[in-house]
Amino acid sequence: MYIYNVTINIDDSVHNEWLTWMETHILDVLNTGKFSSAKFTEVLVEEEMGGRTYSVQYTANTREDLEDFYKEEADGLRIEGLKKFADKMLTFTTELKVIKEFYPTSSEN
Repeated sequence: MYIYNVTINIDDSVHNEWLTWMETHILDVLNTGKFSSAKFTEVLVEEEMGGRTYSVQYTANTREDLEDFYKEEADGLRIEGLKKFADKMLTFTTELKVIKEFYPTSSEN
C-alpha cells in the first residue's frame, strides 16, 4: 500500500473558500479510480509564514496506481488549484510506502 501525501499551507484570506473547494477536489482525486481512500487533516503547528497547514493522505493499493495517477491526472488536478488560489497556497507532496500496520491487541481483565 502507498500513501500520496499532499501538504498545503493556505493563506487566511482564502481559507474558508479553499476548505469548501477541497471537499470537491478530494472527491475529484478519489474519482480517478487510483486511490481507495483519503484522510484530510489539519497540521497542528503555528506557521511562521502565517496561514494554516493541512495534509491530505490518499491511499493507493499499488505503485502502478500511483504512477498512473501521475501520468494521467495529477497535472490537471494540480493546475486547478493553482489557477484558483495562485500565490495564496503553497504545496508539497511526499510518497510513503506502508511497511506494516499495527493495531492494539485486546487485553482480557
